Amino acid sequence: MNKIIKIFLNSIPILVMIGLIPLIQDDYSLTIIYVVISVIFLFIIKAKKNDFLVYVFGFIIMIVSEYIFISTGIEIFVRNSLFGLMPLWLPFLWALGFVVIGRSIKILEDK
Repeated sequence: MNKIIKIFLNSIPILVMIGLIPLIQDDYSLTIIYVVISVIFLFIIKAKKNDFLVYVFGFIIMIVSEYIFISTGIEIFVRNSLFGLMPLWLPFLWALGFVVIGRSIKILEDK
């Protein structure tokens, strides 16, 4: 049960970020908020070794992956402030998601 609570607590920033999407219509404002949340989570709240590297990796990989995926025409975003294809804030959300997943895996592996 303790692991579930730890994973949930690590997931709160992602849940907050997702909850802000319908509330904040301006992609640039939402991106700034996402950057602030990411900085707080990565560097202030329980900073872990390699979190920033995982964040940068997730950021780059998800821009490329989303770009390829959207280019197929299967997925279309109404908010397309990044490359005319996707919301500017999306890679920041995915990047922090990578960090949360990494932290969750470490929590599950701990004895």
